[in-house]
Amino acid sequence: MARAKGGFKTRRRRNRMRQEASGYRGGRSRLWKVMVETVRHAWVYATRDRKNKKRSYRTLWIVRIGAAAKQLGVRYSELMGALIRNNIQLDRKTLADMAVNDPNAFAKLVEQVGLLPRKSS
Repeated sequence: MARAKGGFKTRRRRNRMRQEASGYRGGRSRLWKVMVETVRHAWVYATRDRKNKKRSYRTLWIVRIGAAAKQLGVRYSELMGALIRNNIQLDRKTLADMAVNDPNAFAKLVEQVGLLPRKSS
């Protein structure tokens, strides 16, 4: 009885691992045990950081909205509370984009929820 050496599936699995490790330096791309350990750690970090990226963007949006609101003399928490009370369902991503790219529309929105005195014209 001959021993089983693996074959197509084994080679495919190993080649996938080598492909993932391409670009790593030294033994991390050449030595099997080190390669596997490095690639598996990379997968763990990638999974973790996909979650962290969402967290980071939300923080950035809140900072941008807060800065734009502060220029108008309104606190972030007051603005978000007023938006909820007036049933304006804009997410933070949209609000932050509006605050950065269209400050006039942002000011009108703040005025609409009753936090700025209306300008008589």
